[in-house]
Amino acid sequence: MRKLTVNALPLASATGVLDTVAEAQFLGPQQANQLPASPADHRIHYAGGAFQFADLRLPKASGRHPVAVVVHGGCWMYHHGDLTADLQSTAALSSALTKLGIATWNVEYRQIDIPGGGWPGTFEDVAKAVDHLRVLAKSYPLDLERVVIIGHSAGGHLGTWAAARHRLPERTSFSFENPLRVAGVVNLAGPADLEAFIPIQNSSCGQEAIITLVGGSPSEVPDRYQLASPSNLLPTGVKQILISGAQDTIVPPQLSQEYADEANKAGDDVTFTAVENAAHFEVIAPGSEAWSKVEDAVLSILKLKK
Repeated sequence: MRKLTVNALPLASATGVLDTVAEAQFLGPQQANQLPASPADHRIHYAGGAFQFADLRLPKASGRHPVAVVVHGGCWMYHHGDLTADLQSTAALSSALTKLGIATWNVEYRQIDIPGGGWPGTFEDVAKAVDHLRVLAKSYPLDLERVVIIGHSAGGHLGTWAAARHRLPERTSFSFENPLRVAGVVNLAGPADLEAFIPIQNSSCGQEAIITLVGGSPSEVPDRYQLASPSNLLPTGVKQILISGAQDTIVPPQLSQEYADEANKAGDDVTFTAVENAAHFEVIAPGSEAWSKVEDAVLSILKLKK
């Protein structure tokens, strides 16, 4: 495995994190948070809570813009020692996509260690944020016929779930109607099968993150797992592209491969790619070994050319 180099992350020269990134074999969460990004054009609340907001970035070009809803990860937890998992981790990704002519809606949401997070608040926040695009489109030039959700890690799970929630039964724990349909999902190292992730949740997240998120084990609350795990909502009818770093030890790529195989057998259009010289955070770092795959995935779903 080779080290990341200056050429692999050209944007880092603007941040003062270049030496840190170059010395590390793979990016960690702190380096991902420090990658340079343009300021958001607008920070807008999609609901009334302190964590229920998102950053909107708009391309310079005229006309109505395709949209990427961006959902950050962090093991569904906000606090990680001295670090926090929030929308800053996907700011660089959002900024880079906006430069490609895509409006980005980078979402914050209540996580399991935030009041109101967990079941069902975390899920409802992401759903509300996606559906809030209908409100935004009244004031900003957004093309709601071309919307992709791109999520990283825990955000990959939540983004895939948000795209699949039209498959939920009419009477559920969730309270939303007429979910906004999206063109597709780009899931970056996100566990789309919650039950499959449970055996490694402690080693990956440092605690029983899935059990806390859903409110119990699959044997204790089986009905919730039927609603919360995208693997239990197949076929979703939504195009999905899954990308992982082959060296990812937090969400091993085998989990994504197994989900993709299951989804394709159910009749969905799902592709999976493992990028050899990448781990868990390279998939959200513009200029990394994985970035061209991420960029191509988003552009293909939105039917845009480079």
